[in-house]
Amino acid sequence: MLKTPYYLIDKAKLLPNMEKIAWLRENSGAKSLLALKCFATWSVFDLMSEYMDGTTSSSLYEVKLGREKFGKETHAYSVAYGDDEIGEVVDNCDKIIFNTISQLERFEAACASKVRGLRVNPRVSTSEWLISDPARPHSRLGEWDAAKIEAVADKITGFMFHNNCENDDFDRFSDMLGKIEAEFGHLIAKMKWVSLGGGIHFTGENYPIDKLADRLKRFADTYGIQVYLEPGEASITKSTTLEVTVLDTLYNGKNLAIVDSSIEAHMLDLLIYRQSAKMAPNAGDHEYMVCGKSCLAGDIFGEFKFDHELKPGDRLSIQDAAGYTMVKKNWFNGVKMPSIAIRETDGSIRTVREFTFADYEQSLS
Repeated sequence: MLKTPYYLIDKAKLLPNMEKIAWLRENSGAKSLLALKCFATWSVFDLMSEYMDGTTSSSLYEVKLGREKFGKETHAYSVAYGDDEIGEVVDNCDKIIFNTISQLERFEAACASKVRGLRVNPRVSTSEWLISDPARPHSRLGEWDAAKIEAVADKITGFMFHNNCENDDFDRFSDMLGKIEAEFGHLIAKMKWVSLGGGIHFTGENYPIDKLADRLKRFADTYGIQVYLEPGEASITKSTTLEVTVLDTLYNGKNLAIVDSSIEAHMLDLLIYRQSAKMAPNAGDHEYMVCGKSCLAGDIFGEFKFDHELKPGDRLSIQDAAGYTMVKKNWFNGVKMPSIAIRETDGSIRTVREFTFADYEQSLS
């Protein structure tokens, strides 16, 4: 039995997401690029690259990882490129997408050999959280003035819109795309490709993926463009668990269980968005607040039900632990990072990465 904590990526659970992505491409023509900002564990890229068309990035290092480990199409995007990195970005990408007209014009000569695009901010989104809302007031994410964009349209061949966030409502997606068409359709018609970004939860249960395929195909046909999607969570949803062990229990008005992991260090989005983890099984007469082992008072995974009293040594399985976890893990409190393991489709499990004191020491100076 592997020593906890560890992330366990199950290829058999990853596969249904990949099959839906491939189905969507076949029935809509839309290509899908893995959003490395969400998930970049390259040890499963062998499977994912069979179903997806490449990667999209948010930084130089992600561009390089996508090129070296995934292959296929490599799209580069960054909120801002530095003078010292633009050359390496260009060397490792197929398309480069600029966040602003200023950056496009500044690096126009440096990327003359590459397909170029511009991020457009339609000023509508599905985000329920200000911290992740690309259309928030005073947003720095993309250009919004159609007249200014039209003035540089001859310098680019495509746009990137990213305004969906955990959007599982097809009608809402379609309505927002309609607003984009109404405001920017005359410019889209001049382009060769458009990325609609990520945040569309089309691999979720009961999502009307057939309607999405029809809408995307109609959009592509109307403007004569290649459509791209950038699924992050949609690629890896429900594929991974964080396996932990109970270290101690106590009672302080509620039953508490302390495990050998931490949301601050290992599932940071739970802390940022004040969300509860998902536990399976989560049924029974014994309710516990499951807590992390860091010194942060709010290091709490959530409250869950069990069919027995928890005791040190019990193993717990935290669900849906792939997105924005391994890419955000950190060394807070010097808590040991979870290993990364993969369950192959034949059921065998192999550890692909372990982290040691040397990794902690070398991350500092």
